[in-house]
Amino acid sequence: MQALHESSITSVPLLHKGKVRDIYALGDAHMLIVTSDRLSAFDVILPQPIPGKGAVLTAVSNFWMARFTHLLPNHLAPDVNLADFLTPAEIAQVEGRSNVVRKLKALPIEAVARGYLIGSGWKDYQKTGAVCGITLPSGLQMADRLPKPIFTPADKAPVGQHDENISYAEVEKRIGPALARQVRDTTLALYTEASDYARQRGIIIADTKFEFGVDEHGTLHLIDEALTPDSSRFWPADTYRPGISPPSFDKQFVRDYLETLDWDKKAPGPELPAEIIEKSAAKYREAQRLLTGS
Repeated sequence: MQALHESSITSVPLLHKGKVRDIYALGDAHMLIVTSDRLSAFDVILPQPIPGKGAVLTAVSNFWMARFTHLLPNHLAPDVNLADFLTPAEIAQVEGRSNVVRKLKALPIEAVARGYLIGSGWKDYQKTGAVCGITLPSGLQMADRLPKPIFTPADKAPVGQHDENISYAEVEKRIGPALARQVRDTTLALYTEASDYARQRGIIIADTKFEFGVDEHGTLHLIDEALTPDSSRFWPADTYRPGISPPSFDKQFVRDYLETLDWDKKAPGPELPAEIIEKSAAKYREAQRLLTGS
């Protein structure tokens, strides 16, 4: 598959270019989300794409959104005809890596669920014995499974800046106590169901982040992406053990490589060797196969 670093659509207005996704307006009520093959690590967009990555992210996210409809609605609008908006060449460019979605009011937080102690949560725990103000048992190792999943929200950072953990009290301040409670409970319900399913397929979901939006009636919707290798840490269950950063199906593989370089984690990002690109693409495809069966 030919890699797509960024989309080039001129028939409709570009609304936003994110770390991975390009978002276009489709009239007043809908948007087109194109998932490129760009890879961001440490909040820096790397110069080379990972071929096929956007298609994998789209397929995996759509799989989970369909699975979660009994818990809450999502933003997908499959009945909108792209031919009413784009040229045939533009449709071919985004085929298999895009979704038409409803325009909703996105909540100003990232809803993070953690089932294992890794990443920024591990760093916070080492300093304070807590993650986002949630005190954890003493003596935990890196990658230990937590007694129960925890909700650790984060601020949405602009492109090029780092996401920052925030407290639950801050979430209540931003969106109100009732909606904060719904977001927290829904996040943990989604994570628990997904973790149980994935474990049966040989994948441990160490942590993940969701994004939510509300419609004109205030109804909560799942938006953006769900439980992809970009928004989650996926570990092979058969090789997992606490005390180390486990091998992964997600972009942690690239992060681990970047940690070996003399790089200050600021743009521009370093060039990736062909071997790292190929192995990363293979890991994304393997995660898709295990989770979705396709």
